[in-house]
Amino acid sequence: MNKRWLALALGATVLVVAAAVGVMALRGPQVDALVVQSAPLVRTLQFSARVATLSRVDVGSSITGRVAQVRVQEGAQVRQGDVLVQLESDELRAALAQAVASERQAQARLTGLRSSGRSAAQAARAQADATLQAASASLARVQQLVAEGFYSPAQLDEARRVVDVARAQQLSAQAQMQANADAGTDVVQAQAQLALSQAATVAAQARLAQTDLLAPADARVLVRAVEPGQIVQPGKALLSLALAGPTQLVAQVDERFLDQLQPGQMASVVADAFAGQRFAARVLSIAPSVDAQRGAIEVKFAQEQQAPAYLREDMTLSVEVETARRERALVLPQAALRGTVVGDTGTVLVLQDGRAQARSVRLGLRTLDAVEVLDGLKEGDTVLRGGVVQAGDRVRARTVAWTAGAVAPGAGTPGKGPGGDAGSALTNAMGR
Repeated sequence: MNKRWLALALGATVLVVAAAVGVMALRGPQVDALVVQSAPLVRTLQFSARVATLSRVDVGSSITGRVAQVRVQEGAQVRQGDVLVQLESDELRAALAQAVASERQAQARLTGLRSSGRSAAQAARAQADATLQAASASLARVQQLVAEGFYSPAQLDEARRVVDVARAQQLSAQAQMQANADAGTDVVQAQAQLALSQAATVAAQARLAQTDLLAPADARVLVRAVEPGQIVQPGKALLSLALAGPTQLVAQVDERFLDQLQPGQMASVVADAFAGQRFAARVLSIAPSVDAQRGAIEVKFAQEQQAPAYLREDMTLSVEVETARRERALVLPQAALRGTVVGDTGTVLVLQDGRAQARSVRLGLRTLDAVEVLDGLKEGDTVLRGGVVQAGDRVRARTVAWTAGAVAPGAGTPGKGPGGDAGSALTNAMGR
């Protein structure tokens, strides 16, 4: 009797299990699903950049000399015209003093020609005129006396010689007066000598000025490669300066993401060593050409505020650029798409009347893990996310929570840090 009851109990259990299995088969397997809802969606690009100034210059000497003093250290801020390096200048100062003395001598000679020299020439001309006049009068008397027989012909010859000498003296005085005139040869020669001396003075001053190496503009000293006592020559860089100006950030971005970048986009920037001190920047320019070897394009960023004090030349930074934003959009995870996306069209499985139904959707903005649905779904629809399910299969939905960007640590809205309001980062870790 006990065996009969045991057999009946086992049979009943089998029937219950079979019935349960049948009911489960009719209802289908349980599959993860999510309810379509609207949410903000943000797409960002993350990549490395370096700090760069607008321009660098190397400062060197234009003459050969010994360094007397170096007035700056690496990292020093200098103003335009500040003396950076001084060379020994004793010899050049002596050369300048000699040139100045020669110039003064030439100036004195020219001044003398124009004043006392001209007066002396005029006096000599007047004396020559008077001498010639007296000699001419004496010649006339001698001629009369010779004719009357009182003087011999020899005395007449002497009188004529005196007149000739007086006339020659008059011509010489006239020539001297012309030479001392403003257009005269002596004055012109003295003027040329003065100009030559003045040019020599200017040249000596220029050589002396070259012993002071000056800052060409407001700048910061990056490299100091000179010490006192060192012999320097032209062509060798002694100091390297970063000219003052807006600090720029330069990044090499994979050309695949070129269509997502445009000037004016906002970015969040941070240095690994100062993770808590983010600052804002914007895309300033995008290079017109691509580096063929690296397949990258140069992108420059300008800071929105004053540069943080910790920035250093060539420092590596992490830049996150917001390339697109939807304040409200129907958002699905990329994993919910079935098959291959063709253009902007994809396929999803939705739960309808207990079965999986294929539905074509038109896609919009896409991030690393999320996608915007423009058409084909409405808010509240249930989309199947996991499991090996085919269209037409019976399924049971197990609703799971999902937030766009949850699978991309560090993604989100620039400036808000990891886990922003929505969206995920499309990471481009070039140069790291």
